[in-house]
Amino acid sequence: MKKKESFYDNIKTVFWAILIALIIRTFVVEPFNIPSGSMKPNLLIGDFLFVKKWSYGYSKHSFPFSIPIINNRIFEKNPKRGDIVVFKTPEDNRTDYIKRIIGLPGDKIKISNGVVILNNSPLSQIEINNFNDINNDGTLKNIQQFDEILPNKKYKIINLINNSIADDTITYNVPEDEYFVMGDNRDNSQDSRFLNSVGYIPKENLVGKAWFIFFSLENSRFYEIWKWPYSIRYSRLFNKIE
Repeated sequence: MKKKESFYDNIKTVFWAILIALIIRTFVVEPFNIPSGSMKPNLLIGDFLFVKKWSYGYSKHSFPFSIPIINNRIFEKNPKRGDIVVFKTPEDNRTDYIKRIIGLPGDKIKISNGVVILNNSPLSQIEINNFNDINNDGTLKNIQQFDEILPNKKYKIINLINNSIADDTITYNVPEDEYFVMGDNRDNSQDSRFLNSVGYIPKENLVGKAWFIFFSLENSRFYEIWKWPYSIRYSRLFNKIE
């Protein structure tokens, strides 16, 4: 009898643990890892971060597998220019991307010679020290780096090559209730500049705002615990994301 009671107690414990974890993931924070270099120099491959789920309110994409429990968005708050956000791509409404919001609804945006023209005013780009990155063969490479300045925020971007495919674009008119996003690694980012793949991001596709890095690994996978002493980027732990 005691064994049976113990079994059911364990089942209840697991059930409540899973339920609490789902509630936290849905309404409070969700972990997210950086799989690509599109947000260099600010977010690196191997960074693990928390995303604040309450920042912009909740939609069906707040839930695991985008369960359609909520229509549109509730407790809605508007993002600000410069926010780094996680969102579901409009192309399939399943894939998570992370980018920086550059344009708000009603904005006009054009990229000319690599410079963002926001509502007919170019964003200031101030060249700073090069970003030191590592090639696939382990050698160092220096990449041109700038401070880009929005009316409300300054952040770093990098320029891999001049005259890349998205350095000169059409004028984008950001629709109502949608946002224009870009990666900080401007020559290696699929973002709103590419209307046929990513395009504008509807407000209901926003999952949350990037908050802080809680873990970071270089050249190893999360489960390779034996490599952690040498691969953890200790200087990046618990860094707030700007």
